[in-house]
Amino acid sequence: MTVTIVGSQLGDEGKGGIVDLWGDAADVVARYQGGDNAGHTVVEDGTEYKLSLVPSGAVRGKIGVLGNGCVVNPETLFGEIDALRERGLDPDVRVAERAHVILPYHRVLDGIEEKAKSESDSEIGTTGRGIGPTYEDKAGRRGVRVGDLFNPDVLRERLEYVVAQKRALVEEVYELDVSDLEDPDALDVDALYEKAREYGRRLQEDDMTVNSGEFLADALDEGRDVMFEGAQGTIIDIDHGNYPYVTSSNPTAGGAAVGTGISPGVVGGGEVVGIVKGYLTRVGSGPLPTELGGVVGDTPGYDEQGGGDNEDLATYIREEGGEYGTVTGRPRRVGWLDIPMLRHSARANGFTGLAINHIDVLAGLDEVKVGHSYDLDGEEIFTMPATTERWADCEPNLRSFDGWEDVNWAEVAEEGYEAIPENARTYLEYVSDELDADIYAIGVGPGREESVVLEDPFE
Repeated sequence: MTVTIVGSQLGDEGKGGIVDLWGDAADVVARYQGGDNAGHTVVEDGTEYKLSLVPSGAVRGKIGVLGNGCVVNPETLFGEIDALRERGLDPDVRVAERAHVILPYHRVLDGIEEKAKSESDSEIGTTGRGIGPTYEDKAGRRGVRVGDLFNPDVLRERLEYVVAQKRALVEEVYELDVSDLEDPDALDVDALYEKAREYGRRLQEDDMTVNSGEFLADALDEGRDVMFEGAQGTIIDIDHGNYPYVTSSNPTAGGAAVGTGISPGVVGGGEVVGIVKGYLTRVGSGPLPTELGGVVGDTPGYDEQGGGDNEDLATYIREEGGEYGTVTGRPRRVGWLDIPMLRHSARANGFTGLAINHIDVLAGLDEVKVGHSYDLDGEEIFTMPATTERWADCEPNLRSFDGWEDVNWAEVAEEGYEAIPENARTYLEYVSDELDADIYAIGVGPGREESVVLEDPFE
């Protein structure tokens, strides 16, 4: 069977921990989109593993697959694999031959373009890792795929075609001298060719490449259980998110089919678990109706308006939750849980269950609020508008819940659901009712053992 793990918000919901929680039952864990801009933190026996490309199941010794919907930076991939080996693990990672390769010029252009956008206050808040430019080349039919690394003639032909365009973009549009770039070799065909061939040789020597759809279909036919792992979250999905403040791929459940080569019927016939953080965070610009405070350079208008009435509360939650980007280290913006956002996510993904994380972070507050609905042009609405500009015009209607005490959360995880403070259970059950999905797990701490498991989707 299949279980698809989807972020229901803006990323950073704790998907990696949930993949790890149920990962022991899975035989294969497949990433279906994104690249090394996706930070997953997994804690095992007190040891923390921060992964940005290797699927989270690697910590449990599962086969990991980077599907055709991913964009792969081989240097990051090899670096993470080598680091895990140094820590005593033996990750088994397969890479789809149809996946696109992030090459040095993608990273260079990502930085140049984001800097240019920042001068007009229209930056997206990318990680600068070349994700967007690689997906642009994929859509523009000028990308280099993993399978191309093994064919010298095809590889050189593709590089000669695309590098000429990239040089023209740098020199004529951005008016920069290639020789002044931090990495001039990023736009040198011969240097790129040699580097790409090295990537290909290691992939072949380690027997890492597969036809993703065929590999996963064979695993399912053999009775193996497969977990599909999404990166980022629904509200930064390029089709269903707050465009243009989005990623370049589809983190939604439909992306699991497109990004792996498995049919939509197989994905939809399995479990689709929405991961919810008990409050809201995001890195980067864009609207956030329930935002409590602000982050300089990210929160619209924050530089001019200064701190808000809830600045101290935002800072408290950020510090208690360690809300800094896994990849970037940037402070995350913090807000109350946004229920219209979650209703949108539930509809777009078809959640069969929920995993709600970080309720321990909110412990000790006298009051916990959620955005239950929005006011837009004098009308109460219950889901996100289709355009980001209209979403920015929304004012949240807040609903209050009595806070819950801080307790020994390790004991709660051991004792089960009834040990969760009553007010926290009221809060959780409200979320479940609004999204019409049962709660499968509740995260009450960073470790695998610090979860209250109500249902195993593989059983």
